[in-house]
Amino acid sequence: MAAILGCPRETFPGERRVAVTPRQCEALRKAGVEVLVESGAGVEAGYPDEAYSSRNVRLADRAALFAEAQLIAQVRCLGANPDTGRSDLSLLRPGQALIGFGEPLTAAAECSDLAKTGASFFALELVPRITRAQGMDALSAMATIAGYRSVLLAATHLPKMFPMLMTAAGTIAPAKVFVLGAGVAGLQAIATARRLGAVVCAYDVRPAVRSRSKAWARNL
Repeated sequence: MAAILGCPRETFPGERRVAVTPRQCEALRKAGVEVLVESGAGVEAGYPDEAYSSRNVRLADRAALFAEAQLIAQVRCLGANPDTGRSDLSLLRPGQALIGFGEPLTAAAECSDLAKTGASFFALELVPRITRAQGMDALSAMATIAGYRSVLLAATHLPKMFPMLMTAAGTIAPAKVFVLGAGVAGLQAIATARRLGAVVCAYDVRPAVRSRSKAWARNL
């Protein structure tokens, strides 16, 4: 019997991501995993229900999805969605596995409530950053997108352009961008701001970041 993976619609206010995309459903099916998707789960991420059904993915309501699936993939599990996420506790059962972001180091009460359901919880925040686990490092992937997007948002709000421009009326000096933190998101923010033509400075309290930042800069 094939394992069944359920992908419910996200309930955190303003959350637009979906845990499983239509393309991923094809790869999962080839691996022998059947995928159930809640109707409307991918709409905010740009994937209408038709994008799933055209790939032979079954659509279901939330209660049926939790009742049938052995694995549940969510972007924000209870720990990362402490208010509206509680409505899913009654749908979980012993032997079921929940996979997603859940802030396990700070959401102790929520993790305890999950444990009481008998379901297992695999927190993606705790996936080690090693080569063997690289394909599961969703936290780094999201941080990369956040760093990139943050600079684009800043550029649209700044009342000047990022690059130095030489015009007939004179020269416009480049914008100065200061990035706090040089982790995964910070490094991507630095790279994006530099590509847009800004003069970039960054700050991080961790000594290990210095060598990593220099290596990143050489590759720009």
